[in-house]
Amino acid sequence: MDYQESDFDLTNYLNDKKELINSELDKIFRNFVSSSHIVKAMEYSLMAGGKRIRPILCLAATKAVGGNLESALPAACAIEMIHTYSLIHDDLPAMDDDELRRGKPTCHVAFDESTAILAGDALLTLAFQILSSSVKIKESEALIWLNVIQVISIAAGYKGMIDGQMKDIISEGKSLSLDDLENLHALKTGVLIEASIVSGAILGNGSQEQIKQLRIYAKNLGLAFQVTDDILNVEGNPAVMGKAVGTDKNRKKSTYPLIMGLNESKKFATNIINNALKAIELFDKKADPHRAVARYILKRKK
Repeated sequence: MDYQESDFDLTNYLNDKKELINSELDKIFRNFVSSSHIVKAMEYSLMAGGKRIRPILCLAATKAVGGNLESALPAACAIEMIHTYSLIHDDLPAMDDDELRRGKPTCHVAFDESTAILAGDALLTLAFQILSSSVKIKESEALIWLNVIQVISIAAGYKGMIDGQMKDIISEGKSLSLDDLENLHALKTGVLIEASIVSGAILGNGSQEQIKQLRIYAKNLGLAFQVTDDILNVEGNPAVMGKAVGTDKNRKKSTYPLIMGLNESKKFATNIINNALKAIELFDKKADPHRAVARYILKRKK
């Protein structure tokens, strides 16, 4: 059955789940973290805003397979901490040297470079503290959580996001093939989106077939997200996006618009989203958030 976009109110769904995640993150900082200079820097970046797409996708995957939303909240929050840590480090002078993130000065600008490095490190390690200790795990659930920790740690590690960032750095000023570019972004952006969705499905006790199809969906969604990100870097509105545009061209980065052209990049993104939607055809209306998010990727302005 094909569920049309009009069947689901994505705006209300995103706002509701974003509020839930922000509330849980605030609770974590009140209950787990003592106030200090480094904590202020961590909280500054983590609570600066953001769409919370990755943790929302985690929660949505849990519901899609028939699981309990509350069971996935610790994983969702940990994923957002990992994502924020990566943004702090990406923005550093040694990396992308950006001064604006989520409409606010980047962490190293608001504080200083050494504090920003440590704030990123601290968010990464806090994420795994939350994953391993934020809930009283029943003995029967221990292996499930261990599986989730493994999925997320691989995505965040040297075979995942870090490898993607390294490839991104060494490829500046070089002309990449489409295959090389896709591999770079599958690691830099796609792996954490995939880990978010797969973790949610695992915590919702999804079947192997459900997890397999959600993984296919996630791979396509992650790629489409990066293609549209490249497009927005060309024609986006900085005031809407909360960050500068044109930076890819200035850094001589290989991007989809540069290699394929702007119009072909938009067609490519549409095809990828169609592949993502096809992958979750076996799911009923509980997967409508995933369908709506996929369509949103094509229309997003930030």
